[in-house]
Amino acid sequence: MKQDKKPEDLAAEQWLDDLLKEPQSGSEINADHHAMDEAGLYFPDAPADAPLTFEDEEFLDAFGEGSDLAQIIDEVTGAAQATETSPEIVTSEVPTDSAPTSPEPPTEKRDTMPENQTKKAPSPDSKGRPERKDRYGLFGIPHALSTAIWLGLILLIGVSAGRMIWLCATDVLAFGRDPITATVVIEEGDTIEDVAAKLQEAGLIRYTGLFTLYADLTNAQEEIRPGTYEFNTSQDSELIVYDYMALKSVMSPAPGLTIIEDVRIPEGYTCAQIFQLLEEKKVCTVQELEDYAINGELNEYWFLEGVDRGDKYCLEGYLFPDTYDFYENDKPERVLEKMLNAFNQSFTDQMRDHMNVLNTHLEEVLSSRGYSDAYIQEHRITIREVVIIASMIEKETANNVESFTISSVIYNRLSNAGNFPYLNIDATLVYALGGKADLTEADKKLDSPYNTYKYKGLPPGPISNPSQNSLAAAVQPEDTNYYYYAYNPATEEHHFSKNYDDHLDFLNSLKANQAAEAAHE
Repeated sequence: MKQDKKPEDLAAEQWLDDLLKEPQSGSEINADHHAMDEAGLYFPDAPADAPLTFEDEEFLDAFGEGSDLAQIIDEVTGAAQATETSPEIVTSEVPTDSAPTSPEPPTEKRDTMPENQTKKAPSPDSKGRPERKDRYGLFGIPHALSTAIWLGLILLIGVSAGRMIWLCATDVLAFGRDPITATVVIEEGDTIEDVAAKLQEAGLIRYTGLFTLYADLTNAQEEIRPGTYEFNTSQDSELIVYDYMALKSVMSPAPGLTIIEDVRIPEGYTCAQIFQLLEEKKVCTVQELEDYAINGELNEYWFLEGVDRGDKYCLEGYLFPDTYDFYENDKPERVLEKMLNAFNQSFTDQMRDHMNVLNTHLEEVLSSRGYSDAYIQEHRITIREVVIIASMIEKETANNVESFTISSVIYNRLSNAGNFPYLNIDATLVYALGGKADLTEADKKLDSPYNTYKYKGLPPGPISNPSQNSLAAAVQPEDTNYYYYAYNPATEEHHFSKNYDDHLDFLNSLKANQAAEAAHE
C-alpha cells in the first residue's frame, strides 16, 4: 500500500531531480574549446549564441540531419568537464517504483559511417594549417621547382668539373700557349716544387701543383738534372709546344753528357774572344761557331732585325756576357741561342721605354738646331744603334758610374754633327786593328768604316758585347754639355770637358806630369 509522501519529502526529491538535470559546471562557464577541437567541432567564425546546423556530410552521418550543434557541444563539454573535475562521482540509485521528473533523453547519436570511409579526427596542433599535398617535396617546395633546382645543381657541378678538367688539360698539353722565350736555371738541391715555381715564373706552366703531381707520377724528380735550359716556342716560323712531357725531356738530358759549369763570358768580349774561350772550354770549336753564325738557322729575335748573317762576327753585340752552363761538345745552335736569349731578357721593357723617351728628346734637340724633319726621322735611334753605342761605352768606360756621362758625350756629338762630325772614339779603331792597344797617329788614318777619326757618325756595327749597365747607359744618357773626355791615369777615371780648349789644357797637363815623373825617375 502506497503511502502519500509528505511535502517535505517531495521537496527533497525535487531538489535531487534538479541536481541531476543541470550540470554542476553552471551556465556561466563557456564551452570547453579544447574538447571541441578534439571532437573536430570548433568553428571560430560561427556566432556564439545561435544554434548551428552544420550541413557537412561527415556531421550528418555522425549526428543526423537537423541536429542542434550547440546542444551536442554542451553535452560533450559537460561530460568532459565532469570527468576532469570529478573523477569520483557517487550516484544514487533511484527506485524503480518512484517516478521522478527527468529530462527527455538526448537524441541517440549514430556512430556509424559508410564502410568505404574512415573517420579521421584532426590533430589539435593542426588547427588552421593546410594539409600538405602530394605535389610538395622537401621543405615544402613544389616537386617541379625542387626538380629544377636539382637539375641546375647537377648542371653547375658538371660545367665546373668540365672547366677544371679543360684548364688542367690545356696546361699539361700546352694548348693555346703564347710564344715565349725563357731561360730556366735548375740548381743542385732544387726540389720538384722549386722546379715548378721556376717554370711558372718563366711562363712555361700555369699550375705548380699540377706539374708537381705530374712529376710525382712520372718520377721526374729523379730524371731532371741541374743546368741552364733554354726554351723558345717559335723556331723557323713553326710553333714548338713545350707540354709537360717536353719540359721534362729538355730538363732530363741523356746520360753520358758532361755538363761544363760556370763558363764565364767577360763583359766587353768580342765574338772572336768568346769563340776562342768556348773552344778552350771544350764546348764548341771556333770553326763550328763561326760557321753557324754565318749559315745556321737561329730563332727570330726582334733585336736582330737588319743584321746581315753573312759575316762570322755578325752576332757581335748580342752575345750577352754572363756565366753559363754548357755541355761538353755542345751544339753551336744551342750555345749561341742561349746567349741570345740572355740578351733578350736583359734588354728589358723599361729600356725600350727609355729608348722612346730618348728619341723624343733627340728630336727636340735637332729641331732646335735647325735640322729638317726628314733628317730628324732619318736619324732616329734604332735598337741596333743602341747596341753599337753601348758597345763603345763598354770599351771606353773606366767604371759603371761614368758610363752614363760617356754616353752623353756620344749623343752630344751625334746631335751636333755640324760642329762635331767625328766621334773620335779610340775603341772603334782598336777593334778595326784587331785589338791593338797603343794607337799612333798613323793608325788614326786607317781606311776602315770603324775608324771614327776618319768616318763620320757611328761605325757600321758593335765593337764588343756590352753588359746590361752599358745598354742602360745607351738608352738613358746623362744630361750634360760635355763634348770631350780623356783618361786620367792618376785617378783611373775620365776627365770631361765642354770645349776643345779645356780638353787641350788637360791633355797638356797630363804630358807635363808624365815628363815630371820621367825626370824624377
